[in-house]
Amino acid sequence: MKATKNCIVTIDYHINDTQGNLLYEEAESLSYLHGDYGQLFKAVEDALEGKKVGDTFKVALCAAEAFGDYDEELVVTENVSELPDGLCVGMEIDGYMEDDSEDVIIYTVKEINGKKATLDGNHPLAGMDLIFEGTVLDIHTADEKTIKDVLANDLYEV
Repeated sequence: MKATKNCIVTIDYHINDTQGNLLYEEAESLSYLHGDYGQLFKAVEDALEGKKVGDTFKVALCAAEAFGDYDEELVVTENVSELPDGLCVGMEIDGYMEDDSEDVIIYTVKEINGKKATLDGNHPLAGMDLIFEGTVLDIHTADEKTIKDVLANDLYEV
């Protein structure tokens, strides 16, 4: 079977920078609904189209195609007193955009200086050109209920 629209495709993958340094490797495989449903980077999904189990893939993504350009406006300084107890560098905190209280953003604590903390709302790989590569592990046709569930929840769980 080949990866085509409305198939559940399972892959193992890792992400390198353009110099070949490993940046990210998931311990578990990733399953997604194939067919341009926005669950995977478009260029990666395009590269997987027509692949079979056991096939490998390698896709170069510029920052804009991956996790976006680094946005300095997503770096903020807050009073430590307004943040959760036990605050430490590297901790992730849920926050909200000032103009949309329903748009959740995850901030990473980058620095704590006395009573102030610097928080970064950019994805850790934002601003980086990346190489996304891996192997196709499984492909199976998604039934109508699975497709509806995936679209309703914007995810697929094995």
